[in-house]
Amino acid sequence: MENALDDDDLDLVAALQRAPRAPLSLLAQALGVSASTVGRRLARLESNRLLRVIGQVDLSVTGEGTPWHVWITAPGRAVDVARRLVELPEAAHVAVTAGQADVYCVVQPARRADARDLLTRRIATLPGVRSTRTELVLRADTKSDSWRLPRLTEDQRRLLATYTAEERETDPGGTDRPARPTGDELRTLRLLAADGRTTAAQVSRELGIGQSTAYRVTQSLLQRGLVRPRVEIEPELLGYALEAVVALTVSPGGMREAARTLARHPSARYVSTNAGAFSVVHQGVFRDEEGLAEFLTGDLAELGGVISFDVSVVLQALRRHWLNREDGRLADVPGPTDTGSARHDDT
Repeated sequence: MENALDDDDLDLVAALQRAPRAPLSLLAQALGVSASTVGRRLARLESNRLLRVIGQVDLSVTGEGTPWHVWITAPGRAVDVARRLVELPEAAHVAVTAGQADVYCVVQPARRADARDLLTRRIATLPGVRSTRTELVLRADTKSDSWRLPRLTEDQRRLLATYTAEERETDPGGTDRPARPTGDELRTLRLLAADGRTTAAQVSRELGIGQSTAYRVTQSLLQRGLVRPRVEIEPELLGYALEAVVALTVSPGGMREAARTLARHPSARYVSTNAGAFSVVHQGVFRDEEGLAEFLTGDLAELGGVISFDVSVVLQALRRHWLNREDGRLADVPGPTDTGSARHDDT
């Protein structure tokens, strides 16, 4: 691939996945290189639009709506339909697929009441759409920011974990602070959503507030889980050329255990429990067809309660987590948290 990463790039990505906000000095210590080398590599990946650290904003901030899986049949019009879906502010994830559907997307309306119009009119009546199938997400059993590139040693992981532990150690705002941020908190949240590595010093300069206030507000948002830094990069750049959405029909008694087991699988980027026939959905990444075959014929075969499953293989991802994609590159940045972008717990 034109955008291929070398081993040192992959090590840096793996380190950032463990500690997205770690200073360059700590990343350099973990990787055994100089801080200037880490800085140059990170700057190159960002300037080439291959990688970005963003802030994943919690649902409690962005609204009351919950995500929906949508499978769309659009014979001969898949790319056109997918591009129209990308224009919807509620569309978190959009991909052209083969198998179960021509297009697969995850949408999240800002309010629960908005779901009816979004699903039955704005999506279902798009030119080229023949039929849709929707499933309401009840619970995210694992999220894409939890997926890790398996490259680091135990010592490296332990070193990086010390930084994330320090960031989450205490809540400087106390337990009586409102869950929904306002004022300086909301403005800081928007900065962190666009750049998850934004420092308190940068917040201070951007918002014109004192550094101590900026530090306190930033740490409070992070420690309360209102924003979670995450690395955005295409799986193919990391050596995972095959991506699939596996929608499982599981007996009611086996749903919880099936979702938990799949969430622990090394391929799992996002696993959810849903209301509907597709009671568990597993979005996974695989190095090749053999890896997917082993998952379907081995891991799923041993999973109790599975009645059937359908597979949608991703041919082209146009959007992930409200970030558009162009040939493996990130095409835009998250918008303000109140417009439907930079939202919470999905793909």
